[in-house]
Amino acid sequence: MLKRNECSQNVYRMDNVAIHEKEHMVLLDGNPVELKPMEYSLLLMLVRHPNMVFSREQLLQEVWGDRYFGETRTVDNHIAILRKKLNWSEKIVTVHRVGYKLEVR
Repeated sequence: MLKRNECSQNVYRMDNVAIHEKEHMVLLDGNPVELKPMEYSLLLMLVRHPNMVFSREQLLQEVWGDRYFGETRTVDNHIAILRKKLNWSEKIVTVHRVGYKLEVR
């Protein structure tokens, strides 16, 4: 279950991952995980809205903004990187023909 600790300056916790929003820091088993800015922004988007399905287009709009004119496949690449870096291959779920979601039970 995703837990948000308001007293700890917006810290999101899920299993062995902690995301410290104010510090712009992600920890896996207590060790820092280096994320590029777009990877971090994409992670925050998913963590702030657990179990909500986002299309590639929605993620591009929210994370990359109006100035991005590339392919929607960049979302797939960033999702793959997040899955690998956080060991979340089963948590970041592909919803066939729709998009992606962070599955929280």
